[in-house]
Amino acid sequence: MSKTAIILGATGLTGSFLLEKLIRDTSFEKIKLFSRNPVHKSSSKIEEHLIDLFKLETYKELFTGDVLFCCIGTTASKTKDKEVYKAIDYGFPVSAAKLAIKNNIKTFIVVSSMGANVSSSLFYNKTKGEMERDVLKQNIKNTYILRPSLIGGNRNELRVGERIAKGVMSLLDPFFLGPLKKYKIISPENIVSCMQKLAESNVYQSIFSSDEIVKIANSNKNK
Repeated sequence: MSKTAIILGATGLTGSFLLEKLIRDTSFEKIKLFSRNPVHKSSSKIEEHLIDLFKLETYKELFTGDVLFCCIGTTASKTKDKEVYKAIDYGFPVSAAKLAIKNNIKTFIVVSSMGANVSSSLFYNKTKGEMERDVLKQNIKNTYILRPSLIGGNRNELRVGERIAKGVMSLLDPFFLGPLKKYKIISPENIVSCMQKLAESNVYQSIFSSDEIVKIANSNKNK
């Protein structure tokens, strides 16, 4: 049976890769996009809603589907006000999860971050940890939280600090072996492939580290 996907964050790096993949994925007949800016993609599958994401709950009637993909996130350099930052990185995914429960959406897949920890002294990690905690509290049947390390690929926006970090991490990459594999740079393609496979699975409330994301993404490739 063909399904309907919802994507939050389709204009970002990972979200845009996901959109491209779902357009070609025959198991999805419709892709609902909720965002502030248009994606500038043409497909008969796309149903685009340009909305105020801070008021996501007011769009309950439109927010229906089978699988909800949440790829939303900001950065400290882009969003300097901590209250606004938390309203995005915490508020958007949690609001979406609450709508998923109200509208009987069975599967919720959200991109978090390595280091997410509700007890962390770091604002970024603590915010992600609080988001994960409160998403899981909604008890959506199939809840998958992905904790990628630094994401590779080219963004449309300039992030100087991230670019420097990627350069350093690329040099260290060969040394990340065994339990250190989760620190390797991860490609958006691997994240998206993992999301697609999880959308077809039936595992209840699981959190995946970066190396586990890669393992799932590459499973069954040669079968």
